[in-house]
Amino acid sequence: MATSGRIISIDATGKVQSVESNETRQRLNRLAWLLDSSIPIPGTSFTIGVEALIGLIPVLGDFIGVLLSSYILKEAARLGAPKVVLARMASNVLVEGIVGVIPFAGDVFDAAWKANQRNVRLLNAWLDHPKKTARSSAAFAVVLISAVVGLLVLLGLLAFLVLRWIVQQF
Repeated sequence: MATSGRIISIDATGKVQSVESNETRQRLNRLAWLLDSSIPIPGTSFTIGVEALIGLIPVLGDFIGVLLSSYILKEAARLGAPKVVLARMASNVLVEGIVGVIPFAGDVFDAAWKANQRNVRLLNAWLDHPKKTARSSAAFAVVLISAVVGLLVLLGLLAFLVLRWIVQQF
């Protein structure tokens, strides 16, 4: 199968092989770590990421967080991940976006949920064993991806309204 001008092949064990997928895999692993676990909480084994800090900005931070998470989803689609994997990844982003809107509790949930690392694990599992990926309804995948796009639009609208309100206060 061809993707972005580079050849991707599946070896005898069913593992996806390409220089591009390996480079993308490393880049996404680093990004997920940065967004979800790069900052240790002193005195604990718990970590948070940059996305948790960005999420502290009301509405706009959640919108930015969903956009960053959607990049991993976009890269998975570019690598040729099947719809069922993309749907599971989109549902992780959707949960993160919906719950993240709740003040404070949403931020704590985002820090614990770690949607980006979940999504990279899903992508890596598919790249390692593509034949084990279960088939799913295309309609389900379309609904989930549409929900993520709808959430992005909604969060963008909310961010606009909040910023407009702030500007009107001055």
